[in-house]
Amino acid sequence: MHAQRTLRTRTSAHVLPLVLPLVMGGAFALAGCSSEDEARAIDSTSTTTSASPSAAPSTPAAEQVSVEDPWVRATTDTADPSMSAAFMVLDNDSDATVTVTGARSEVAGTVEIHEMAVVDGQMVMRRSEGGIVLAPRQGQVLQPGGLHVMLMDLQRELAPGDEVGLTLLLDDGSEVTLDAPVKAFVEEEGHYHEPGTPSDHQHS
Repeated sequence: MHAQRTLRTRTSAHVLPLVLPLVMGGAFALAGCSSEDEARAIDSTSTTTSASPSAAPSTPAAEQVSVEDPWVRATTDTADPSMSAAFMVLDNDSDATVTVTGARSEVAGTVEIHEMAVVDGQMVMRRSEGGIVLAPRQGQVLQPGGLHVMLMDLQRELAPGDEVGLTLLLDDGSEVTLDAPVKAFVEEEGHYHEPGTPSDHQHS
């Protein structure tokens, strides 16, 4: 608003000396300016003013991202209670790509976005350097065996029925805050990263 007020003040200071001679009649002739020159000057001032409109505020990405069925794996009776993971379905309801660049939670010292990938013929878990990319009008399923939010250095045990606060960080600086219930998950073969359904999620 301050920039707009400054712009109007500067514009009126230039226009006033040009309008007064038109009203005064004879004084305009003494100034040595023709009505044609004056019209061109006024038109030029108007063009300069309208060339710098204030930018329309954009909608934060957080208002365009919806979260469904969030949950966090319980750590009770697990081989490594110092870590867990959060899963959910993310939908991008906008016409622009939105990227989840990171996350944070008060229950974990370290929170990262992880993915499963085949390395040297084996399925391994690793940090997703590109975050979670949500294409326009599409989404992603975060699930065991796919993309997920990894919670490490846990500050307390997570038991079924508990609730975990989680904040997703988006590429435009906005945030999505949610509460995810803690659920029991039966581990298989010593870990919970079993392959699931495809992570790509399209709107119906």
